[in-house]
Amino acid sequence: MKLLMLSSLLVLAASPAVRAQAPVAVKTKVKPAGQPSVKTKTTAVAEAPAVAGPSDEVIDAKANALTANMQKNLGLSPQQTEKVRVINRRAIDNVETARARYRADPRKLAGVVESVSSSRLSAIKEVLTPSQFDKYQRKREEKMGVPNVQGVQGNLPPGLGGGSDQ
Repeated sequence: MKLLMLSSLLVLAASPAVRAQAPVAVKTKVKPAGQPSVKTKTTAVAEAPAVAGPSDEVIDAKANALTANMQKNLGLSPQQTEKVRVINRRAIDNVETARARYRADPRKLAGVVESVSSSRLSAIKEVLTPSQFDKYQRKREEKMGVPNVQGVQGNLPPGLGGGSDQ
């Protein structure tokens, strides 16, 4: 699980660097006054287009606020808090970078955000205790408006039998 998460994050982080080093042929044509033109062809490393994302301070502030909220609501230990802070920082950085990069492609952005979210969730699950993670999941589902699957599957609505209220 950790290997899968780390490899996906490395791929996301390395892809712009790989594309930034792709060689590009640059052609120039110079014609000095009164002489025939001189054509040259050189190969240079192209720079990746600058993706203007939020600064490290903004990302750190978001990660710290999210971590502080989780610490308060879940009762995280100091060790858990630091691990969760690193996980949150990495996830926020990846999402913000994707937002800047895929601004014109909402489908691609949604896919990257979903991938980052699932990686973050699995990493957080490894840090939290089972009771902390259950509480985290309940709060997350409430916030996102996701119905509680356990309640939907396990409990019959009142008046439909299955209990001692007959």
